[in-house]
Amino acid sequence: MSTRTLISPAQLARPRGKALYWVVFAVVVVGFTLAFLGPLYWMVSSGFKDTQEVIQTPPTLVPQTFAPENYSRAWEVMDLSTLLFNTLYYAFGALAFQLVLDVAAAYSLSKLRPIFGKAVLGMMLATLMIPATVLVVPQYLTVLDLPIFERNLLNSPWVIWLPSVTNAFNIFLLKRFFDSIPKELLDAASIDGASPMRILWSIVLPISRPILGVVSIFAVVGVWKDFLWPMLTLPDPAGQTLNVGIYSLSNGVPVNVLIAALTIASVPTLLIFLVFQRNIMSGLTAGGLKG
Repeated sequence: MSTRTLISPAQLARPRGKALYWVVFAVVVVGFTLAFLGPLYWMVSSGFKDTQEVIQTPPTLVPQTFAPENYSRAWEVMDLSTLLFNTLYYAFGALAFQLVLDVAAAYSLSKLRPIFGKAVLGMMLATLMIPATVLVVPQYLTVLDLPIFERNLLNSPWVIWLPSVTNAFNIFLLKRFFDSIPKELLDAASIDGASPMRILWSIVLPISRPILGVVSIFAVVGVWKDFLWPMLTLPDPAGQTLNVGIYSLSNGVPVNVLIAALTIASVPTLLIFLVFQRNIMSGLTAGGLKG
């Protein structure tokens, strides 16, 4: 069975068609490359400029002055080591809670088949239609006086960890992957006397490493890039995240030093994507087909 394309093989075999194809392909690739890498290049290069050059109009494409000390100055002035540690602490704490609770929820909906499971899943997916900013006020009132426990969670790690646990998108991804696991495999383990918890630990989780990697990356990056919620719930400068801390300390800091700090804050997430991009794509498509 032949694959249908925008350009037929006969047209592509002609010199004019082949030349037009490669011209359009090159223009599209270069355009998308500039659109995505252009802002990154401007941010990194501006961190090496002096104060006058970074604000001049029109901006310079290549730095005329080279001042790498801007990055070391940003690290010291804005105390990026403390902010980086705080962010890592919050991110990996949220990751631990998500891996435990979201996996349990997805496994229950996929394999244990609870009563009204489809209704629960539908209501969870419906929450994805609600803008995150709409939930800020009710969430803030909840953590301000936690029901039942009657505790104020502001300026504590729990104020970041608890709202991030119930991630409907991650639960949906995990459920779709668990649905693709052959039922016969789990039935054989059940016949051998394995409990549902044993099946999850010994069979499902080892098979689910690709999707667990994707969920882990989403959990870490989600906490790392969040700004509004940490700004509202972590007013103490000693416990702020990287983005909020840079914003709070930006007054009186030269623009080039501030851009250098933003560049440093962007490096970890960029490294995560570059290192795990293949795992992200394989994990997202792993549960698409049953087999």
